[in-house]
Amino acid sequence: MTYLFDFDLKAALTASMSTVVFTLLFIDFFDTAGTLTSVANVAGKVDSKGKVQDINKAMLSDSVGTVAGALMGTTTVTSYVESGAGVKAGGRTGMTSLVIGVLFLSCLFFSPLATSLPKEIDGAALLYVAVLFVRNITDISWDDISESAPAVVAMITMPLTYSISNGIALAFVAYALIKIFTGKFVTTSPAIWIIAILSVLSFVVA
Repeated sequence: MTYLFDFDLKAALTASMSTVVFTLLFIDFFDTAGTLTSVANVAGKVDSKGKVQDINKAMLSDSVGTVAGALMGTTTVTSYVESGAGVKAGGRTGMTSLVIGVLFLSCLFFSPLATSLPKEIDGAALLYVAVLFVRNITDISWDDISESAPAVVAMITMPLTYSISNGIALAFVAYALIKIFTGKFVTTSPAIWIIAILSVLSFVVA
């Protein structure tokens, strides 16, 4: 309860804190976007154009959780790839989230027991989730190096840096550079260039 509503907006809006705020925003946004895309693939919520259905609602829920978590004094509340295991087991509606939330609240009384469990248990769950997501590589356009290379960069970078956002950021930078050197930059969406530039800035700031 020490950190409940204990924040200083005046200090957060100073010039020295602007880089920190930008870095946290960038990391949280791309962690969430990457996680939602992966979980949506498992749930079958991605259309023929590769767009996640109702992603605006999912992003809004994540944003509300992030703000509420900050007000309560916790670390950032965000979407997790472990949700893929629940989706695979059949939990694909909002009621699933409500039930899990209630169960988490009831488990607060057993938190000492949870913290006593060895990390190997978490590792087994993450390995299962990884197996679920590996099958999505079949959706990559392997015949086009400008499309497949950034995807490979993301897949390699994420486990090596322990960060989804770092993998996505480097993939955007690689995608933009490859499009430039292959002469395909004319047909590339302007959003790619903006995100690639922001990705470089995030690495510089960090």
